[in-house]
Amino acid sequence: MSDVLLIDGLCGLCTRSGAFLHKRLRKNLEISELESEKGKQILESHKINVDSVVLVRGDKTYIRSAAAIRCLLYMKWNWRWIYPFAWIIPLPIRDLGYIVISKLRK
Repeated sequence: MSDVLLIDGLCGLCTRSGAFLHKRLRKNLEISELESEKGKQILESHKINVDSVVLVRGDKTYIRSAAAIRCLLYMKWNWRWIYPFAWIIPLPIRDLGYIVISKLRK
């Protein structure tokens, strides 16, 4: 199974972010919707019950800010350099920011 990014297909910010990412990919990353049949199958097989962005890399899954930041690793070099700087921010603070933005987007 290739790496898959699951996004909320009903969210304009998520779909625009997915399109932005897709145009700048350097590595193979499939982008699918959480609500799609494939998305539902992946969530069920990995026993994930969230309505947030999910990145599946091999047999590991990442959600919220951890998934979003890891997406930088799939992008061209001029975006990948941001990864170590974004990772410095502690997980609780990153996820809090992610949750606030996700509540405002709806």
